[in-house]
Amino acid sequence: MSIEKTAFGAAEKYTIRGNGQLDVSILTYGATLQSICYKGTDVCLGYNDLEGYQTMTGYLGATVGRYANRIAGGKFTLNGKTYDVGCNEAGRGHLHGGKIGLDKKIWRAETLGGNALKMTTSLADGEEGYPGNMQISVTFTVEGNDLRIAYEATADADTVFNPTNHCYFNLNGQDGAPTTNHILQINASAYTPVDELLIPTGEIRPVQGTPFDFTVPKPIGRDIAAEDPQIQLAGGFDHNFVLPGEGLRQAAVAVSPVTGIQMECYTDMPAVQYYSGCCLDNPVGKSGAMGQFQGFCLETQTYPDAPNHPSFPSATLKAGEIFRSVTEYRFSK
Repeated sequence: MSIEKTAFGAAEKYTIRGNGQLDVSILTYGATLQSICYKGTDVCLGYNDLEGYQTMTGYLGATVGRYANRIAGGKFTLNGKTYDVGCNEAGRGHLHGGKIGLDKKIWRAETLGGNALKMTTSLADGEEGYPGNMQISVTFTVEGNDLRIAYEATADADTVFNPTNHCYFNLNGQDGAPTTNHILQINASAYTPVDELLIPTGEIRPVQGTPFDFTVPKPIGRDIAAEDPQIQLAGGFDHNFVLPGEGLRQAAVAVSPVTGIQMECYTDMPAVQYYSGCCLDNPVGKSGAMGQFQGFCLETQTYPDAPNHPSFPSATLKAGEIFRSVTEYRFSK
């Protein structure tokens, strides 16, 4: 095991070299997963230069927050005070922490032995409209064929916090066919429907008998264009799936029939956002254009817009408390 550091424009790239099976590269820009190479196949969409990440749309591989996913109208109320965090997603609301979220920060890097990289950054009180000064760390660890992402954060005032990683996976290889041929299972019996702005309505709806039922593995492409109002609103899947249980447990499993690569997603968060890459339309990637459904995301998280839905699991981080969460992606073949 070893960690190599190289320049990546004005940022840095750290590559954790595993046991010959799994190599992972992370950028200090956005604490971004730039590549995940399993047995020689890079399964992570991205760019070959910093400019791609600075000008891209889609948050490819980035750590996002302070609040991942959407907040309706860019407003929420905490302790009786209303906070305006702005609407950075045209026509919809607040998305992934605002105009300058965690994805656009230059993080500080610290190597921990030969297999772990700790990234740290800070957020100021009032930054993007959120309350509280925050100290945040994300530690990426490679153990065998597993990538572990551990989040930790504190704040000096009550705030909301919901981080995730926005990696787009393609187990065919980042330069391979669209992911519609992947076989996907999501261990969720319910999801949160959205309105026309893709904001949760507050309902928790069973997946049984709907295109959202991934409890039995099925091809991603089978229902991706189903005549279901929720599918039509998003142009595919861009929905929050409710995970049963607590603690680190399996959220999803995906398999490529082309490469035979399987990826299991484990998390201790209450939900996972499955995004099928409906709006991917990037003319330049590592190996050329990245079009619709070229990658999919499994964003472990608290529910979208939770600060505006008291019935949802709370995303409040109390002053002085420590937020900790772990997500793992486990690869096999």
